[in-house]
Amino acid sequence: MTTTPDPRNAPPGARAAARIAIAASLVAALTAAGAAPALADDPRPAPGPAKSGPDKLGSQDADLLAKAKADGDKTVTMMIATQPGKTGPVAGALDAIKGASVGQSYDKLGYVRVTVPTGKADAAIDEAKKLDAVHGIDLKQEIRLPDPTPRADTGSAAQSARKLAKGRTYPAPGRNTPAKNPYQPAFETGAVEFTEDHPKADGRGVTIGILDSGVDLAHPALQKTTTGERKIVDWVTATDPLADEDGTWLPMTSDVAGPSFSFNGRTYTAPASGSYQVALFRESETTGGDMKGDLNRDGDTTDSWAVLYDKAAGTVRVDLDDDGNFGNDADMKPYKDGFQVGYFGKDNPDTPIAERIPFVVQVRKDVPMDPKGGDWIGKKADFVNIGVIESEHGTHVAGITAANGLFGGKMNGAAPGAKIVSSRACTWTGGCTNVALTEGMIDLVVNRGVDIVNMSIGGLPALNDGNNARAELYTRLIDTYGVQLVISAGNSGPGLNTIGDPALADKVVSVGASVSKETWAANYGSEVKTAYAMMPFSSRGPREDGGFTPTITAPGASVNTTPTWEPGAPVKEAGYDLPPGYGMLQGTSMASPQATGAAALLISAAKQKHMKLTPADLRTALTSTAKKIKGFQAYEQGSGLIDIVEAWEALRDGATAHEYAVKAPVSTALSGRLKTPGFGTGVYDREGGLKAGETRTYDVTITRTSGPDKPVRHELEWRNNDGTFKLVGDDEVKLPLNKPVTVKVRAKAKAAGIHSAILAVDDERTEGIDKQIMTTVIVAEPLASNVFKTSGKATRNATTSYFVTVPQGTKSLEVAMSGLADGSQTRFIAISPYGVPADKTSTINCYPNYPNPDNTCRPDLRSYKNPVPGVWEFEVESRRTSPLLENPYTLTVTAGDGATKP
Repeated sequence: MTTTPDPRNAPPGARAAARIAIAASLVAALTAAGAAPALADDPRPAPGPAKSGPDKLGSQDADLLAKAKADGDKTVTMMIATQPGKTGPVAGALDAIKGASVGQSYDKLGYVRVTVPTGKADAAIDEAKKLDAVHGIDLKQEIRLPDPTPRADTGSAAQSARKLAKGRTYPAPGRNTPAKNPYQPAFETGAVEFTEDHPKADGRGVTIGILDSGVDLAHPALQKTTTGERKIVDWVTATDPLADEDGTWLPMTSDVAGPSFSFNGRTYTAPASGSYQVALFRESETTGGDMKGDLNRDGDTTDSWAVLYDKAAGTVRVDLDDDGNFGNDADMKPYKDGFQVGYFGKDNPDTPIAERIPFVVQVRKDVPMDPKGGDWIGKKADFVNIGVIESEHGTHVAGITAANGLFGGKMNGAAPGAKIVSSRACTWTGGCTNVALTEGMIDLVVNRGVDIVNMSIGGLPALNDGNNARAELYTRLIDTYGVQLVISAGNSGPGLNTIGDPALADKVVSVGASVSKETWAANYGSEVKTAYAMMPFSSRGPREDGGFTPTITAPGASVNTTPTWEPGAPVKEAGYDLPPGYGMLQGTSMASPQATGAAALLISAAKQKHMKLTPADLRTALTSTAKKIKGFQAYEQGSGLIDIVEAWEALRDGATAHEYAVKAPVSTALSGRLKTPGFGTGVYDREGGLKAGETRTYDVTITRTSGPDKPVRHELEWRNNDGTFKLVGDDEVKLPLNKPVTVKVRAKAKAAGIHSAILAVDDERTEGIDKQIMTTVIVAEPLASNVFKTSGKATRNATTSYFVTVPQGTKSLEVAMSGLADGSQTRFIAISPYGVPADKTSTINCYPNYPNPDNTCRPDLRSYKNPVPGVWEFEVESRRTSPLLENPYTLTVTAGDGATKP
């Protein structure tokens, strides 16, 4: 790999070109390292947006622009974070560019979205860079939605569930399953105990926004709250009619007049005389979703329905019986205006599965049509949306947060008394654009009156430092509107520094996934030794800048709601069936709603007590009271397993915190490209060459930015420290307001590997820990004569990582696994120094003795050409279906073809 110049050494005028060069080098390096694209059955998120630096356009966004030019795309769409209250001049300057169109603008938040002809993109970016009000620019891109369902599990297990879970087996969950159970383990966060002790604080009075793939309006467990009120109180589509190319948005550009008119080669009858607009909705537009384009469940994808729009009344009629007469079809308004639901297809009440799919309608008025080009430039049109869900993902997430009466019994989501607003941000191409995820989040917080938002979608950028336009906007949403955002950490683990975006944003609650021994048995039919653990796939921190992620941990597997028209989807090795509308899903996608629902209980309790609860106080209570998961480091679990009971006690005692800025040294393959090169918000020494037994000292500068004018004494204390870290000097410090104070952190690791801990900075006069700083150092193994070799045993469902320094000039990196026992399902995954897996991390990928028809990966030997020099991580894990509890292995890493000897 050619060394890329450090942009901090370039003059300001040359930095934009340098960042574009960096983008090209990152893409080339990741390709050389063998990074595979995310697939529909791959729980690893696709690469997301990189950071926005001094030049406002992130390096990966520069590459997206280059690709758009190469592909001949007509337009590109940009999300721009501006200074709040300054969107007018920015929008005006960009709108003045010929062919440009401003699609959305939120002045209070500081957000502008603009679509420009690709040939004018450079001019638009240059114009934006001139404006001091512009803070960052992200280009539109799609983030793949993972498939965490048992249907993705296409291999053949080596053993039956009864043999694997020989310690204990479980029947299918059902009506008689108690509230405390391992299938939907909300009790692990304290949610079940809390609602028993505080029955009126079960989520009632709280509205949860679910930004996802849409929620099934027909599911029995999502109909009513515990007080008998409507559960789903709003249902909207967050995709953009033009920017997201979502075919469920219909442009109403064909004018007709009743009572009779011709359209699409047919004669139609309107309900009355008057002016209307009409369009055709084709079910095939939803081919990429779970329903595979067959909305009326008749076995084909060829059906279409005329849609009549009365602009004056704001109503919509769908010719569902396709008889050409709109007079016998319901006059529908957006869901919130009367809770009207239509259905494609007809249900057979004699079957347990639903043969019909619900939909709602939505209207967006005066959408600028400029992105279509040609004669449409300068014109506007109304769009009607046919609101159907994209996949089961959102329904499952909604059930975890707030289902009431799963299977018709006492088994519930975390906050059964809460209401839900569903916002579909995903399209029919298998993912969601960052535009929809940003504007959907803004819409939920600004326009829909939600109290907390869950988003279980994210991507994995190489520079995952949380420094981009979207992360800034999410932080502003929290600060400006007082609504906490809870986001899944990602499923790219267990590698170090695999945390996803936008879980990287400073003030969101990012959630990692954990699992109990009982849930392994009940949901998977798999036996384990460890009582409680992190899920192997859960993305780990820290951020590229050493920042504290994940924030917290919650259970990452659940049997819960899925669409009523889909068959039951258990894990086959569990040994039982589930009825239609229920499935077992796994992922940080499932952990995040557990945390969201649990936090909703705290918000509910605070409302009951007329207690003001700010997002900052909520975060302080959650992180200060979380329980450490034994055997797992800080970079894996963050603060630990959420404990709502203790968090509520902390809030009742006045939990709060000051605000702080932290500057700490960072040495990684990408640390020269951080916002402040070489420094971040936590200690992260990956490439510093630290050796076992060597002592190294790091200066950590802390600045208190809120609170009293006079200096405040803070206690300094280590949490989850294996003995590697110590303070040089006193364990307390006085922090003046807005004046930096430096403390010295000393690291001395006894053994090779990763060592992380939390430095707690606490004003003891306030309840809760004020600031938690992540510290992470790595002692890498050298390549002796260009070879690293080790042997060990992989425990089923557990992981082990080795860190190896790959020298500059290495042409090929060969990794071999040998010494496996008969039938063992044990694999390795290589993770580059960028924290990006070089192999697919799907739970079915590349295991020996586990057939997977889609698998093209060789389990025993793989080579990585032109590997990025630096510290690589090689992770070994044994699958949940391996017939052995302990799986012996030998791992050999060889650097060849011109590698420089150490």
